[in-house]
Amino acid sequence: MAKDILGKAGLHFDELNKLWVLDPEVTQQIIELKEECKEFVDKIGQFQKIVGGLTELVDQLAKEAIGARNLFQSIAKQREAQQQQLQALIAEKKMQLERYRVEYEVLCKVEAEQNEFIDQFIFQK
Repeated sequence: MAKDILGKAGLHFDELNKLWVLDPEVTQQIIELKEECKEFVDKIGQFQKIVGGLTELVDQLAKEAIGARNLFQSIAKQREAQQQQLQALIAEKKMQLERYRVEYEVLCKVEAEQNEFIDQFIFQK
């Protein structure tokens, strides 16, 4: 009877005869909710660790990608410069070849004139 009167007043006793302001069912639900909240917070912590690791990995990959792109651009610029140098060398060699061709033609004429002179000199004797 005392329990009924206290129950109507919102006071309850548990199995250890501790006085509670809340109903035992509500207290049990609160305890379960508290445990669920702790599990949730633990899972959120694990999730944050995973996301942090993923973020670091993505940052590292981004840096490597930027480095690779810069290297590729550098190599492309080097190849372009090398191609320009080789084209300039080809042009220079073509000009040199043309000079040698002209010089060869001149020398052939000189040789022909000298051979003609020698032949005339030999026939005059």
